[in-house]
Amino acid sequence: MARSLNRVQLIGNLTRDPELRYTPSGAAVCSFGLATNRSWTTDAGEKHEDTEFHRLVAWNKLAELCSQFLTKGRKIYAEGRLATRNWTTQEGQQRSVTEVIIDNMILLDSKGSGAPRDEDEQPAEAPSQKPAPKTKEKPEEDLVDMGDEEVPPDDIPF
Repeated sequence: MARSLNRVQLIGNLTRDPELRYTPSGAAVCSFGLATNRSWTTDAGEKHEDTEFHRLVAWNKLAELCSQFLTKGRKIYAEGRLATRNWTTQEGQQRSVTEVIIDNMILLDSKGSGAPRDEDEQPAEAPSQKPAPKTKEKPEEDLVDMGDEEVPPDDIPF
């Protein structure tokens, strides 16, 4: 059997605040949008720019971390796999969506460098979240990758 690979690596900016939900079994799932840009110059010297929009989904502990630390405009690195879901609408139409199911996320900017806010706008309070069920995890999984060093989430000042 031939090997195959389904791997996605993206660096971009969030297009909306993450949305955290819980499945009936209690698993956390967080979805959000990410925009990636590319620019190039043609042989004639014309500059072009293109933006792609991606749907990202995180599960369990990573979902809760994304919900806690990400906001619209933040720059992140995300790594995962492509998955396509198909369903039928109530009107009987077939629909499908391709998403990036992420298993790694790294913040690439500081908290204050996200999208500009209106002066009158107050930061949103974090919604009360259902605590994740306790499972036996390796200590490394409780750390957020912040570049060259790992910092426990409780030590992050924002």
